[in-house]
Amino acid sequence: MNTKTIVITGGPGSGKTSIINELTKRGFTCFEEISRTIILKSREVGIEQLFLTNPIKFSELLLSGRIEQYNEAIKSNNEFVFLDRGIPDIPAYMDFKGNTYSEIFAQACKNHNYDSVFILAPWQDIFITDNERYENFDQALEIHEKLLDTYTRYGYDLRDVPFGSIEARADHIINVVKAL
Repeated sequence: MNTKTIVITGGPGSGKTSIINELTKRGFTCFEEISRTIILKSREVGIEQLFLTNPIKFSELLLSGRIEQYNEAIKSNNEFVFLDRGIPDIPAYMDFKGNTYSEIFAQACKNHNYDSVFILAPWQDIFITDNERYENFDQALEIHEKLLDTYTRYGYDLRDVPFGSIEARADHIINVVKAL
């Protein structure tokens, strides 16, 4: 069986994690966002916001983790595997911050192709900040644009997820994926 790798992406606070949690609850194989783990591990060694203090190091750690997730996903025996963000999210965020970065990021985007990408637009009604999210809503809008640009640059036809309840959004994704 060829496992279909499905990315769910979007700016901060758009509902990705809630949808991933709902898909997991329904029995689908899902890979959670790894940036929070990197942030928390960095804090354990006294670095409050690694992405802000050393964005390239943070992005290299993300790249390593996302490649590992991708490789695990394609080896899966499941029909679908959902990922909370994909490799192209990394250069999109670096573009948002105005960082210059090496070709390894572009090469990773070219070498690891997902079967489908769903994008969630920023949604002010559900947007909140927390200890690991430093962006405000205006920045979330900017990040969304960078995600659109980056995924399009790597040849993805992005699928919008309409606003609605978590269950309705998960239903939408499942219905589209099953029709692929």
